Amino acid sequence: MARTVEMKIIARIRSDFPTKFGIPRQSGLVDDLRSYIVFEPEYRDMNAFRGLEDFSHIWIIWQFSEAVRKDWSPTVRPPRLGGNTRMGVFATRSPFRPNSIGLSSVRLEGVENDSEFGPVLRVTGADLMDGTPIFDIKPYLAYTDSHPDASGGFTAEKAWDETEVVFPEELLTMIPPELRSGLTGVLRQNPAPTYQKGSDRVYGMEFAGFDIGFTVKDNTLEVISVKERRKE
Repeated sequence: MARTVEMKIIARIRSDFPTKFGIPRQSGLVDDLRSYIVFEPEYRDMNAFRGLEDFSHIWIIWQFSEAVRKDWSPTVRPPRLGGNTRMGVFATRSPFRPNSIGLSSVRLEGVENDSEFGPVLRVTGADLMDGTPIFDIKPYLAYTDSHPDASGGFTAEKAWDETEVVFPEELLTMIPPELRSGLTGVLRQNPAPTYQKGSDRVYGMEFAGFDIGFTVKDNTLEVISVKERRKE
């Protein structure tokens, strides 16, 4: 049997994250994040999406394109455990795996037929960087995909508490109104590495054409600067 297979990129996502830093650690954590799935020319056929609009959620199968490696490690350090405890790679959703494949469930807000790009899917709650390659999408089926009695392993033992966000009004007003709730939701997840505890450290995050500077002390994140990035 063949040890390798070819997978075609069928689409790419368009999101407000030009870099990995700040992206929610799982899909569905920030419902107000809006993204668009734009398909490659070969797959811009509306017939392929007939009936999809009747589903509220979809699965996205995608590539950790910024984490592709030739080798792999049997253990990784999950952020949920502070980045200091090792777990088996197959017991985590780490991007550093034998095949750099990600799986996300997102809400499908609509299917549009764009005059330039053909079928475009509007989704919310995605945890993908802008331009991420997508290999497939599938409908989310609540009767089989949802398991209320499922156990969460170490993720259930270590709760992920949201961070209090202090966003001064004069800085918040620099962000377009339609982006504010999504950005604030991302900051509540505290993008800073869990193993860094220094309150004097200033972090910078790119979001929707803005540079967001913030500090974290205890369980409070404070935004200290907002700068619009120059368009190239």
